[in-house]
Amino acid sequence: MQQKDKPTVIGNVIEALPNTFFKVKLEDGTEMLTYLAGKMRMNRIRVLVGDKVKVELEPYGGKGRITQRL
Repeated sequence: MQQKDKPTVIGNVIEALPNTFFKVKLEDGTEMLTYLAGKMRMNRIRVLVGDKVKVELEPYGGKGRITQRL
């Protein structure tokens, strides 16, 4: 599965957890546990509580991946 095939949604970070995990409230009102993408870790892009982020959803549910800070 390529990166372009994964659905993406916009959300707001509501809580920062250890090991670059975050709780994000999506546009539809659901809360999801997310982690930081590798490129964002490599380039040391900081994500803080209150930031608007783009999240890639996994096809099986569960966690999402933060790919961009808006």
